[in-house]
Amino acid sequence: MCGICGLVSREGVDGRDEAVIREMSAALTHRGPDSDGFWSDGAAGLAARRLSIIDLEHGHQPIANESGRIHVVQNGEIYNYRALRDRLVRQGHRLRTGSDTEVLVHLYEQLGVSFLRELRGMFALALWDAERRRLLLARDPFGIKPLCYSHAGDRLAFASELRALERVPWVSTELDPDALEAYLATNSVPGPLTILRDARKLLPGHVLTWQEGELSLERYARPAPIPREEVRDEPERALAAELRGRLRDSVRAHLVADVPVGVLLSGGIDSSALTALAAEESAGPVSTFSIGFEERSFDELERARAVARRYGTDHHELVLRPDAAELLPQIVAAFDEPLGDSSALPTYLVARLASQHVKVVLSGEGGDELFGGYYTYVADMLATRLAPFATLVRPAVELLPSSSRKVSLDYRLKRFVRAADRAPLERHQGWKEIFTDADRDELLQPGARGSAHPLDQHRARYAETEGSEALARLQDVDTVTYLVDDLLVKTDRASMAHSLEVRVPFLDPAVAELALALPTGAKVRGLRKKRLLRRAVSGLVPRSVAYGRKQGFSIPAAAWLRGELVPFAREVLSPELVQRQGYLSPRSVTRVLDDHVAGREDLSRQLWGLMSLSLWLESRRR
Repeated sequence: MCGICGLVSREGVDGRDEAVIREMSAALTHRGPDSDGFWSDGAAGLAARRLSIIDLEHGHQPIANESGRIHVVQNGEIYNYRALRDRLVRQGHRLRTGSDTEVLVHLYEQLGVSFLRELRGMFALALWDAERRRLLLARDPFGIKPLCYSHAGDRLAFASELRALERVPWVSTELDPDALEAYLATNSVPGPLTILRDARKLLPGHVLTWQEGELSLERYARPAPIPREEVRDEPERALAAELRGRLRDSVRAHLVADVPVGVLLSGGIDSSALTALAAEESAGPVSTFSIGFEERSFDELERARAVARRYGTDHHELVLRPDAAELLPQIVAAFDEPLGDSSALPTYLVARLASQHVKVVLSGEGGDELFGGYYTYVADMLATRLAPFATLVRPAVELLPSSSRKVSLDYRLKRFVRAADRAPLERHQGWKEIFTDADRDELLQPGARGSAHPLDQHRARYAETEGSEALARLQDVDTVTYLVDDLLVKTDRASMAHSLEVRVPFLDPAVAELALALPTGAKVRGLRKKRLLRRAVSGLVPRSVAYGRKQGFSIPAAAWLRGELVPFAREVLSPELVQRQGYLSPRSVTRVLDDHVAGREDLSRQLWGLMSLSLWLESRRR
């Protein structure tokens, strides 16, 4: 795991540019505290901060091929590097290290840009070909590792995080109105947008080519659901056995490291399955790390303990109390753009806990999107039959009192009836959106509105999967939006703040290939979710985990924002502060806070997003 950055210009890279690159690299120290690498040939400059995981002594970056013509920096891990290395040696290549990164330059020599299709792993990389005066930027198919860039004239700069890119003189600190509006709709900033006008994210599965000042973008990989007539139709027992085998193979690959590997164990089905398989595939005890809550409806520690006892793990846990007023500013500082996901708080803390014991952990991101783990998928299936009834009962449902319990019945019912009569994509997003179009009209000050609708990218993605099963199409949208722009961003930044590498075995190509070919009934049927996954791992985990109710990795934000956190929320969202920041209407923000505190509706997700935005804006003033 690393932080990478660099700069290229048609006129060449001089001493001032090299100084900028070194500043960019310094801003990424937390991503790689073990070594600091820099290289420049007068045409391009590359830098890397390394967190040593594989070949600890010799894997320093940037790494070149035998002739020095090709240089590469990489953030991530290539899990099939040993097989690729053996193949390259047989083909006559001379490799000097045992690192996974060195494989990249030689594979590029052999295959050109198509080498990306040979990689099994999580990665964001930059490769400079001096002979062709060509820079390649590439990101793994699921966007597990981040990469952003800025292009101005014939110059290009790139970095793992926006905070490094801001060191480049031509990158303005001006906010992008489209990104701000999309944030209010989703509590995250969707790619290719960044919160800054002059910077963009490289999308998952894409390669960017810069050559002599010209820029081109190409999608080289696109994990997608297969057409409905091609879905797998074998008996579920056979599919479950195949899935268990593919998961085991993925976990085995993700355990490859020259340092100990642990597991973030929430007590849910995904992380419990990873713990079980990691324990069976490891020579010694696996370290596990869990977060719990005093509020029982949010706490999964008992399930996590049951899994830890079953496999004799070296278990560590922490009970989270409502001290978010102290922690939120720290978490905001760890993120290079606003993120309104309240689960960033426990993710940040469990990453800090794990970093005290290991350098690498496995985590369960991707399991819900691929195997049908969200309640919204159940709602998607029910809506076609219940939409007329939902419209009829909506007036009564709107009168239900607001609860502070986790995903309470009143919260789910209100969300359901408000969007049940819409078209499938709009309905699905209606259940997930933070502020509606009308809300954003009231919230945003004149001049702060974006020109693009936040749902436009969702619609484009949805259109690509016409011919696939209805639920699979919605899962695909979630995979490239919520998973990439929220969950993976949250996990990457929260873990990297503590120099901890997080690996996600569910997003391995072998696992995803099967998931994307499953029929709807193997994922969701009636009120049951993740049906095939539960069957596949039922013999590996306690029954209470395999068939227990989904908890999710969230915090009691609704209760906290009607209790201990109210003074902090009023301070962070004070009319004076909001007015000074200049983007939102103080009156509208105050109304959201008052409605939640008074119990008129659970607006905790909206409030958390507004608080995170306000704290992020204030952090930039310092």
